[in-house]
Amino acid sequence: MKFGLCYFPTDYGMGPAEVAAAAEERGFESLFFCEHTHIPASRRTPYPLGGELPKEYLHTYDPFVACTAAAAATRGLKIGTGICLVVQRDPITTAKEVASVDRLSGGRFLFGVGAGWNREEMANHGTDPRTRMALMTERLAAMRQIWTTDDAEYHGRFVDFDPIWSYPKPLQSPLPVLVGGMGPTVEDRILSVGDGWLAESVPLEELDEFADRVARLQQRAAEAGRGRIPVTMFDAPSEAGMAERYEAAGVDRFLFQLPNGDAPEAAKDLDRLADRIH
Repeated sequence: MKFGLCYFPTDYGMGPAEVAAAAEERGFESLFFCEHTHIPASRRTPYPLGGELPKEYLHTYDPFVACTAAAAATRGLKIGTGICLVVQRDPITTAKEVASVDRLSGGRFLFGVGAGWNREEMANHGTDPRTRMALMTERLAAMRQIWTTDDAEYHGRFVDFDPIWSYPKPLQSPLPVLVGGMGPTVEDRILSVGDGWLAESVPLEELDEFADRVARLQQRAAEAGRGRIPVTMFDAPSEAGMAERYEAAGVDRFLFQLPNGDAPEAAKDLDRLADRIH
């Protein structure tokens, strides 16, 4: 089992470079940054976890800027997005950002992606929430073309461009794309455009059902001639003994949620979570 962290990098909390250095010092394998470009002041979409939307959703740094700062402050820590809302981003620009961070980090980038939940946020970017899954799939497929092809082109329903030149290319080949989500069709997207599953927090009482889903995904991957699909658990439970149970269910990487706070608070939380990996 690999152990990492997921964190909302904000303008009032411990900075991404400081968090990354502290995480590496404590033995964590990876650090994933969350993203929201903005939060609409008027919103009908409910917060998925219930209650009021936490403050950090309004104050996040751009994840690629945060990843660059984190990579510059570390030597071996893997840096990722958890998740990048690709349905709210231009694919050509995003492909360059991903490739740039991967090269500047020495090939340590993990591209966690998703379609998001905030419908008003998507709409402000011109994205129709009803077609966001198909849009995400096309944008990821187009980005793969840009990363791997000198004369890259893509022609789809939502993404359409003639041959382009775009450099740098990522150091990693393939660059790991971890597809987020728990919906009924997420396995299809993983097999179509992903290299791994970035699963959301799964309660212990749902672990057996989740294990069945993981087994079915691995079977489908084998039938498609692919190797094993790595599974990362976002916002994983930090109680003692949980990692072993989830590992038996097919999880390869545990991402503990690091609460947002100033440096002294974050350091205490890092120490608490580090106790679970040693």
